[in-house]
Amino acid sequence: MGGVGAVAQAARNPVRTKPALMKVGTQQGPVTDVMLQYFKRHSVSHVCASVPRSKDGWQLDELVRLRESVESHGLRLPMLALPMGSVDVSRAENPNIMLGKSPDRDREIDRICEMIRLAARAGIGALKYNLTLLDVLRTTPTPGRGGSRYSTWVLADAKQEPPLTIAGVVGKDEMWERITYFLKRVVPVAEEYKVRLACHPHDPGVPPEGFRGDMRVLGTVEGLKRFISIKESPCHGLNFCQGTVAELLADPGREIFDVIRYFGSRGKIFNVHFRNIRGKRDKFQEVYPDEGDVDMAQAMRVYRDVGYDGMIMPDHMPSHPDDPRGLQAFAFGYGYIKALIQAVATESSAS
Repeated sequence: MGGVGAVAQAARNPVRTKPALMKVGTQQGPVTDVMLQYFKRHSVSHVCASVPRSKDGWQLDELVRLRESVESHGLRLPMLALPMGSVDVSRAENPNIMLGKSPDRDREIDRICEMIRLAARAGIGALKYNLTLLDVLRTTPTPGRGGSRYSTWVLADAKQEPPLTIAGVVGKDEMWERITYFLKRVVPVAEEYKVRLACHPHDPGVPPEGFRGDMRVLGTVEGLKRFISIKESPCHGLNFCQGTVAELLADPGREIFDVIRYFGSRGKIFNVHFRNIRGKRDKFQEVYPDEGDVDMAQAMRVYRDVGYDGMIMPDHMPSHPDDPRGLQAFAFGYGYIKALIQAVATESSAS
């Protein structure tokens, strides 16, 4: 007795994979009725929103109205974006946290702690944020399929202009001190209010000597591992940008799956930016999800297998003059993610 009989027996007794708990998410804005209808039409079920900028900061009734508006369209609002973008842009909010300037940074951290409390009271259980001096770095876009343009990074072509950010030269030790100072203040508040904090990696990584004076310590996988260990807590984790993490690797098509497993198996992935690239560290294009170097179906299987149950959202989709708001590109992204979730949810294997 052998091969054929064993295969037939296995076919009669398939072993199901782990359930697929991921949700199609979005961070597109603005969160208007028109956009919420657009999300609903394109299989989005969960939304990460940005709160409109206000000199008075976040208000509880405003957050509740935002959540109820999303829910009125049959969607959910599990996450908000904290106002913590790059310091190296005009009108940056809460810049002193990463500039390391006290007592201003203490006042800004107090403001962030209050936002954590307000989010919890409004029924919103997660917040994403950045801890960065530099904005996203890219060089000249390159041509893509159908006349689209691909956001591109070629380190060898990058110009360090101006030579320094407004922060000046910030070494690795200084960067880690500022990150640690922030985490030790905010994570206990997040734990008390049961709000998960999801930090985005530095995009992209830069050479060890830095770029424009910034060492970008969250621009390596080892740096991200150190980051999650600074303050052990179920509320401290990553806004896991798969595209950015792929950009940090020498061979993303081979290496990315182990990185997903590492952070996912530890419960440190709180949100996923599902983006593909062509290339590797220091030289890549951001392409459509079906044409890059990473097997996105296999990536989705790994999220499933580690038990990830949060949002999977498209990010940095290619641009085209006929699609100035990115609605076509992101609709493709939502459908692609929905199809992959359905595909891995119905897979079974024989044993």
